[in-house]
Amino acid sequence: MNALLKAKSAYSAAKAPTRTHKDLEFEAVARITHQMLAAAKQRPYDFKTMVKALSDNRKLWILFATDAANESNELPMDLKESIISLAAFTKEHTSKVMSRKANIRPLVEINTAIMRGLRSGAS
Repeated sequence: MNALLKAKSAYSAAKAPTRTHKDLEFEAVARITHQMLAAAKQRPYDFKTMVKALSDNRKLWILFATDAANESNELPMDLKESIISLAAFTKEHTSKVMSRKANIRPLVEINTAIMRGLRSGAS
């Protein structure tokens, strides 16, 4: 590697924007929501792909609930309670979707609302 490339690589890392926890959460929710929507639109319908997306979504919500329940979490109590409640709903509704008794719409709507909140700067 020549000196110019070394200099560019040394400074490019410093130029990279710092991603916040909200940015990472937004990206995770957006990616999983996209996976669910893509699986729902896939023809022929691929149940295995849908189950993978739903499983990823459920795992994400378990992480959110675990974090909200952590004593060191500084979010307001009402927001923590809402997150835990949404995680419980997500778990239950995901089971219904996996057994083909419901559709993904409520899960997508919840994730979309969370993304809006993360982008608006809400705590």
